[in-house]
Amino acid sequence: MSYCFSKIMDTDFDKSIEIVTEELKKEGFGVLTEIDVQATLKKKLDVDFRKYKILGACNPHFAHQALLAEDKIGSMLPCNVIIQELENNKIEVSAIDPVASMMAVKNEKLGDIANQVREKLKRVIQNI
Repeated sequence: MSYCFSKIMDTDFDKSIEIVTEELKKEGFGVLTEIDVQATLKKKLDVDFRKYKILGACNPHFAHQALLAEDKIGSMLPCNVIIQELENNKIEVSAIDPVASMMAVKNEKLGDIANQVREKLKRVIQNI
C-alpha cells in the first residue's frame, strides 16, 4: 500500500498551490500550516533546494471525530499535502493516505474515519 496519492500538474508552482487549496476547501479542509521547505533549508542550512511546500490540511469535523476516538491521534494530524517542483518544471502534488498512516493505530472507529478522509483526499488529487 502506498502512503500517498500523487498527480502531476501542468501549471506554475504558485498557481498549483491556489488550485490545491481550493480543491481542499471543496472537501471541507482548511490549510492550518504552510511550510516553505525551500526557504527553510536556505535559511537554516544555506542550501539550495527546489520549490517544495507542505500544506497542513485539516477537516475540523473529521479531526474532532478522530480525537474523540483516539486521544493521542493529534500527533498524526493534520493531513499533509506537498507541492513540489520537478526537474522538468512540472508540479507534483501528493497527499498523505490517512489509512496507511493510521495502520499503526489499532482502533476500528479511527479506521472508519481514516477511510472517509482518504476518499476526500483522493478526490482532491483527482480534481486538480
